[in-house]
Amino acid sequence: MGRLVALDIGRKRTGVAATDLLQIVPNGLGFQPTHEVAQWLKEYAEKEPIDLIVVGEPKQADGTDSESVKYIEPVVNRLRKLLPTVEVIRFDERFTTVLAQRAMIDAGLGKMKRREKGIADEVSAVIILQGFMESRIYQEKYKKK
Repeated sequence: MGRLVALDIGRKRTGVAATDLLQIVPNGLGFQPTHEVAQWLKEYAEKEPIDLIVVGEPKQADGTDSESVKYIEPVVNRLRKLLPTVEVIRFDERFTTVLAQRAMIDAGLGKMKRREKGIADEVSAVIILQGFMESRIYQEKYKKK
């Protein structure tokens, strides 16, 4: 069994999260520059087995694609070329930034720490992964029995 990996892709940075090998607990793996994340994941996959990559898909409140989709598509295409045996899916990430900010406040992170670039991206990736793991899609299609 391999890890599930989630990406919160932004214009400059991409937050990364992955599960343990039993696919029970999602953990943050930090963040990478967006233009380097596909190559970084390829190198990560050489050391750690990956079953699935979940890419946060930003949507507007009405369900239409957000403007950020234009940053995501090139990364998804590159991942599919570099890791052809790993399925890459998109998962609705509406409100993850707000949830990440709330989680950091609840965790007691001070204002200066919350402003550090990349921390919110990493927390958002964890939230995307947790949401996917709790979703019906994962439960029905991917969860190993």
